[in-house]
Amino acid sequence: MDFQLSETQNMILAYGGELAKTYDRAYWMENARAHRFPEEMYQQIAADGFLGTMVPEAYGGSGLGMLEMLLFQEGLANHGIPLLSLVIGATMTMGPLAVHGSEEQRQRFLPAACKGELRFCFAITEPDAGTNTIRISTLARPAADGRFRLSGRKTYITDAGESDYALVVARTTPHTEVKRKTDGFTLFLVDLKAKGIEMHPIPVSVLLPEVQYQVFFDEVDLGPENVLGEVGKGFEILFESLNPERILGGAVCTGIGRYALEKAVAYANERTVFNGPIGAYQALQHPLAKAKTEIEMASLMARKAAWLFDNRLPCGAEANMAKLAASQAGVNAVDAALQCFGGNGFTQEYGIFDLYPLVRLTKTAPINNEMILNYIAEHVLGLPRSY
Repeated sequence: MDFQLSETQNMILAYGGELAKTYDRAYWMENARAHRFPEEMYQQIAADGFLGTMVPEAYGGSGLGMLEMLLFQEGLANHGIPLLSLVIGATMTMGPLAVHGSEEQRQRFLPAACKGELRFCFAITEPDAGTNTIRISTLARPAADGRFRLSGRKTYITDAGESDYALVVARTTPHTEVKRKTDGFTLFLVDLKAKGIEMHPIPVSVLLPEVQYQVFFDEVDLGPENVLGEVGKGFEILFESLNPERILGGAVCTGIGRYALEKAVAYANERTVFNGPIGAYQALQHPLAKAKTEIEMASLMARKAAWLFDNRLPCGAEANMAKLAASQAGVNAVDAALQCFGGNGFTQEYGIFDLYPLVRLTKTAPINNEMILNYIAEHVLGLPRSY
C-alpha cells in the first residue's frame, strides 16, 4: 500500500474545497433545515464526473476505485458537506450494478445515473429484523410466469421518496426453508413508481437534507430483468455493498472531525481571555490534539480498507474497525471543538453544535458500534459468538 497519493487522487481530495466555493456549509445547512435535497450541488457533482467514480468508462463513469470514492467523500466532509445519498446511490448501488449487472442493466441504468438523471436508494433495513439481516421477511415469491411478486416493508430508507429506483434486498426463499442461513437472498432493482409501492417519511431530529422513509411493497410485479446477479445468491453481493458503506461512513466522520477541529483552532487562536489566546491553555490544547490524532488514525484505517477492497482482498475487519474508530473520533473532535467555543459553540452563528447530531448518529447507524465490536471479537480475535 502506497501512502503517497497520486496527482489524480490529490485533485479528488481537493475537490470538496472547490465545490464549497459555490455550495458551502451554509448552503448544505439551508437544505438540511428544510429537509430538501441539494439538487443544484448534486447536479454539479454529476457534471464534474464524480457520481460515476466507481463506474467503468464504457458506461459513463471514471473507472476508478473505492479509495478515490473515499477521498471524494472525505474531501467534501472536510468542508462540512456530508452527502449521505452519495454513499448510498453512487457507491452501494451503482458500484454493485457495475460489477454484477447484466449488460442490458448496465446500459439502461449507469450512463443516466452518472449524469444525475437517475437516482438510486438502497433498501435493506426492516422494522422487525433490525441489524439481523438474516431474518428479513420481505419476500419476492416466484410466480408461474417466471416473474416475482414482492411484498414486505422496509424502514429508514434514505432518499427513497426522491429516488427513481431502489436496490431492494429480499428473500426468494424464506429463512425457515433454507439449508444455509445465507441462502435465498435476491437483490432486485425496483422502479419506485411501480404499482403496489407506498412510502411515508420518518421525522428525525438530525438535520440532514436526505429524508428517511418507511417503504411498503404489496405484490409488486418484478421480472427476471429486475434481478441483480443470480436468484437466491445475493448475499455475497449484499456484503460487497455493506463494506463500502462502513468505509465511506468513516470518511464522512473523519472529514467532519477535521472541519470541527479547523474551526476550533482558528477560534482558539483569536479568542483572548485573561492574558492571551485561549489556544495557549493546555486544557484546550490537549483534547484538540488527541482528537486530531484519533481522526488521522481512523482515516488511515479507512484508506487501508478501501485499498484492500480495490485489490479484491478481504476487508471486512478493516471496514468495520474504520467505521468504529471514525465514529468515535468524530464525536470526540466535535465535543472538543464545542468545549473550545464555550457558549458560542451552541449558537447557530458559529455552527459547531450542528455537527454533533450527525457524528453521534454514526455510532448507531448504519450499524451500531456494539455489533461492530461483536464482529471484531468473533471474526478478528477468534472469541466465541456472543449473540
